[in-house]
Amino acid sequence: MKINRPTLIIDEKKARRNIAFMAEKAKKSNLIFRPHFKTHQSATVAQWFRDEGVNHCAVSSLAMAHYFYQYGWNDIHIAFPYNILEHQGINELAKNMKLKVSIESQKALNHLKSHIKNPIQYMIKTDVGYGRTGIDASNWKSILSLANQGNSICQFSGLMAHAGHTYNARGLHDIEKTHNRSLQKLENLIERFADPPFVSYGDTPSCSVSENFKLISEVRCGNFVYYDLTQTKIGSCTLDEIAVAMACPIVAEHYDRNEVVIYGGAIHFSKDFVMTPHKNFGQIVIFTQNGWEILEGVYLKKISQEHGIIHLPRNIDKNKFSIGHIIGILPVHSCLTADLMMGQQTLSGLPIEKMIRI
Repeated sequence: MKINRPTLIIDEKKARRNIAFMAEKAKKSNLIFRPHFKTHQSATVAQWFRDEGVNHCAVSSLAMAHYFYQYGWNDIHIAFPYNILEHQGINELAKNMKLKVSIESQKALNHLKSHIKNPIQYMIKTDVGYGRTGIDASNWKSILSLANQGNSICQFSGLMAHAGHTYNARGLHDIEKTHNRSLQKLENLIERFADPPFVSYGDTPSCSVSENFKLISEVRCGNFVYYDLTQTKIGSCTLDEIAVAMACPIVAEHYDRNEVVIYGGAIHFSKDFVMTPHKNFGQIVIFTQNGWEILEGVYLKKISQEHGIIHLPRNIDKNKFSIGHIIGILPVHSCLTADLMMGQQTLSGLPIEKMIRI
């Protein structure tokens, strides 16, 4: 592995297996599969979805919609509140493709209808308990009012929900409990419609472990393509299903305090952490011919901008942790890590095409 600086390594076999798992699950549940591409932001990885028969996606920005449109994706949902300051770009993109936007207020819908001249679909962002954004699912009068205001240009396309509060869950029972509460809120809302609306729903924990998708039309999860340490703590996946590891050079040895320093810090990993029970910014692995092996008791204990400090157990072979060696770190939050990293490749050395943020 020819690495001389922090590089995100993607295990293509694991990622493809994760994609196939979710695509098959959606198919068995008679759901449309609209993966959220904000996790990988890569035309290379998007092709792996195409290989599983996926032909529509969700993104988190207009820029990301443009990026994937350039690679032949022409059915895209911008699953982020409609930004009225970008209406010109949205209008241009809607000329050439099937585009959906997300609205959550009368003001946003009024602006959409007065400024967009090309056919576009809008979905109503519905809060089912996360509390981040969207109209509370119990506010059915406002939601029904917005749903009934579509016209030939701006067409109502359904409800969208993200049960992001499943990220606070710990274990399968907890995930299911949160998921089912979210579905109950949606059911209470849908009962107010004369005809059941299309419902787009997405969060990796629920989509990974639940079999209950009552009233759901499509799933819109994203993190599952790579998974990460956070998802293992939630109970969405196992360590063996994590498909990304950051390769970092060791640049300093401090064996007297059972530590080594790597070239790899907050600008590569973000500052997310898990408690295991120590504060842990990443799980250390050793790269092998076929992937990587987890090292028990070795973890990324502290990070600053470019520096990362690795904790070493007293009895570990220090020869594996000397200056110039490359070690791997399973990220706490793969979405942020993938977003931060321009340098990406597969285990076999295949470069990963990546969206460039402007």
